[in-house]
This record gives sequence, structure tokens and C-alpha cells, in this order.
Amino acid sequence: FRGGKMALSVELHKKFKGFRMDVAFEHDGGSLGILGGSGMGKSMTLKMIAGLVKPDSGKVIVDGRTVYDSAAKIDMPARERHIGYLFQQYALFPTMTVTENIGIAMKKSGDAKKKEIDRLLEQFALQNLGGRMPNELSGGQEAEFLSVRTERLDQLQSLAGEMMIQMLLLDEPFSALDSFLKEQLLEDMIRQLSDYAGDVIMVSHSRDEIYQFCDRLLILDQGRVIVTGDTKDIFDQPEYREAARLTGCKNITEAIKIAENSIEVPHWHCTLEMDETVADDIHAVGIRAHYIDVLTEKPENMKNVIGVTVENVSELPFEWYCFFRVPNGERIWWKVAKVGEHGAAKYLPQKGDHVYLHMPPQSVILLK
Repeated sequence: FRGGKMALSVELHKKFKGFRMDVAFEHDGGSLGILGGSGMGKSMTLKMIAGLVKPDSGKVIVDGRTVYDSAAKIDMPARERHIGYLFQQYALFPTMTVTENIGIAMKKSGDAKKKEIDRLLEQFALQNLGGRMPNELSGGQEAEFLSVRTERLDQLQSLAGEMMIQMLLLDEPFSALDSFLKEQLLEDMIRQLSDYAGDVIMVSHSRDEIYQFCDRLLILDQGRVIVTGDTKDIFDQPEYREAARLTGCKNITEAIKIAENSIEVPHWHCTLEMDETVADDIHAVGIRAHYIDVLTEKPENMKNVIGVTVENVSELPFEWYCFFRVPNGERIWWKVAKVGEHGAAKYLPQKGDHVYLHMPPQSVILLK
């Protein structure tokens, strides 16, 4: 997804009990993902941009238009900011049926509206739920939420031009959906927004959603931006320890620079040789679970090899997880896809085996 060439400049400061937000970033257009742990300020950032929560101080400029500036005493109401917001909550109207909720903002009327509602009900297998009220739907009936969310997105896009909506804010739009429905909705959303000329900011806990949908990525930790940039670049080189964790790196540990191209890793009882110069502010290393090479014998003259014991092996539908223990050290996680006619990996260690892990220099992530 790539929207029009717009610009967003944000500086937000707000103090809560035991927590302070100091968020500042600029976005030059397209789709921006905000990734962060629970309680790190992701949704609150969207609410302050939209004007639903007032910061203590700061500034928000959308496409050259200042919608909030504490110093200049500018604070546009949310309805005047030209920003659409899709809430994390399902936001069904409690006094309307599922059918009425779906059709509430449709421009169509009469038979055309009924035909479109029927199409959506059939598309999402809701034919038997159209007459139910929201309080009559069980938590497990996720399809109705999918359809309402999809229709809400259609409504936002269809109204965007009419209401001059310059930006859409999506607050965890896929929460509480199973993986199949989530993947279906993500594809629908990409399709629906492919012609949208404005910008989209999406908050999510899911690195997969962010990676698939967002051109740019911003990572929040403790109410502050720790890294921002091209999504794929950040996944490749997350730069900071927390950013590596949030982008899915399972093996992260303390490290100490000992030479221009060498780092000592105390909890893995090894020294890693790098192809690049190690900066002085590097204090940790990481390696993604699928980038580790597992060897049954220790090769001669190979660097970055660690002897370990297989602590546990866990089978998943399409891959294996193996947990290794460095003697008197930390655990290291490895995963390998199932291959072959019977779903067996080419090589699968067994619990109690003594094996060797090779950490290729180009796969080791240096972290601040």
C-alpha cells in the first residue's frame, strides 16, 4: 500500500500516573505502522493525533495544516481534523441489528442497499445472524466482527473524499480474530485501500501485519520512539534491543566489544567474529531462530561455533522448535521447517544430544 504524498509532523507530550509519553516523529506519506508492547503508548498516540485525547503539550501538523499546537493555543476539534479513526473496539450500535450496523453508513438506498447488505452477509457467512442484536452474538462468532470491521473500512474510504479525510488511523483492526480470518481481512484491507490517496497509520501488536501492510515502521518503548524507518530495513537491522524483540528475534543476549570486529558473549560462553566493525555503543547481540546452523560435529577452523545440549524439541504443524542450553549459560531457540514426504526435517536433533550451533556473522544482529 502506498498513499498520496502527504506529510505528518508529530510532537506529543503527556504525563500519566507512573508513565510519561514523549513521542516525536515525521512521516512523509504512505502507510506507517506503529509497533510496541502493551501499555507503551501506541493507541494513545493515535488518539492524540485524532484529537480524541488532549496532550499536555506539543504539536500536530497534517499536510501542512496545524491541527494542534499548545504554544500557539491551537486545538482543532476531532471533527475538523479530517482524520478517520477505526477503533480497536468493535463499536457496534447496540440498538441496531447486525444488518442495520452493516448498512448504517452506506450511500446506497432501497433495493441497491439491501442487495449490497445481502452480499456482505453471504460473503461472511452471516445469513443467519443478520437479524440479531449485538448482545445476542457470542464472543466466538468472529465472522460478524470481520464483516462489520470490513464494512467500517469501506465506509471510511467511501466517505474519505466527501469529508476530505486526509488520514486513516487504524487501532489494532484485527484483534480478537483467528489467524485465518485475520489473514483474509488484511488482504481485503490492502485491496480496499489500494486507491486511497491519503495516509494510513496502523497500530498493531503483530509484526506480521505491520510487515505486510506498512511501508514505514515506528517502534515505541516506554512512551518514546526508539527507532523509525523503512519497515524491511528495521526488521533486517533493528538497531536496538527492544526493537529486535518486537520484530520477532528470540535469541538476544548481553555482549561486550573486545576488538574492532569481535564481541564477547558471556551467557553463550563464546566470542563472535563479525564481518563489520563493532560500534562502541553495542551492548547486546541477537540472531533469529531460523538463521542458526545446527551441526552434529564441530568443524575445523570455523568461527562462531557454540557447543550446546538439546534441552527440548517441540513439534508444530509446519515446523519444529528446538531449545538448546549452553553449559552454565542461556537457552538458545532454533526453528526449522518440516520438509519431505512425511513432514520430517532434514536433520532434527533429539533431546539430550550434544550438537554445535554456528552463528554466521552476517546473521548476527548488533544491538544498542
